[in-house]
Amino acid sequence: MSIKIFCDSADFKTIKKYSKNSLVKGFTTNPSLMRLSNAKNYKKYSLKLLSSCASKPISFEVFADEFLQMKKQADIINSWGRNIYVKIPVINSKGLFTGKVIRKLNNNGVKLNITAVYTVSQVRKIIKNVDKKTKVIISIFSGRMGDAGKDPLPIIRKSVRLTKKRNNIEILWASTREPYNYIQAKNCGCSIITMPPAIIEKISKFGKSLNDLSLDTVKKFLKDSKKANFKI
Repeated sequence: MSIKIFCDSADFKTIKKYSKNSLVKGFTTNPSLMRLSNAKNYKKYSLKLLSSCASKPISFEVFADEFLQMKKQADIINSWGRNIYVKIPVINSKGLFTGKVIRKLNNNGVKLNITAVYTVSQVRKIIKNVDKKTKVIISIFSGRMGDAGKDPLPIIRKSVRLTKKRNNIEILWASTREPYNYIQAKNCGCSIITMPPAIIEKISKFGKSLNDLSLDTVKKFLKDSKKANFKI
């Protein structure tokens, strides 16, 4: 099974670069990445990003916390382009499931990226609130689970099985921490993995043998010891 690589970034130069890269099939952003990229006006900056990636899917997230405002922001974001997926958090800051928002937007044909998903229970709830035709991405934050000492693989595998017969739903491996996550996500049956540019660059160099890696490592240590002029 093939797996699509999305670039997780809101940096304009990065998105412009990877919009022309055949390895990258789409983009994901979030409010934190937008702030990191010095976005001052959310709409204007989003439209700037869209100007450089009109042919690949890109996700923009709502930042409202109340359901009515989430729906309002989602409709506005959706109107910006046909390649947009609107990111809706699976719960709000009060811990309330956003099913009503998900269902209304889905019924209106809005492509959704349900984000900040961590449990199989959340995945089940999402499935119950979406139809069988409108495209939906479910972003499971595997890397953050690992940071907390939790194994994401059982949750990913179960989620893939639950959505196997739903052709409109894709499971996305989010919060990628290392290149090997690509292999893990692919083996689990994920449709998409999103990763920062630094890891995408490492993925593009996959294929070196272990012997080559051993030799490269030794050469690097030798080179640095000479530069440091170490003596014993």
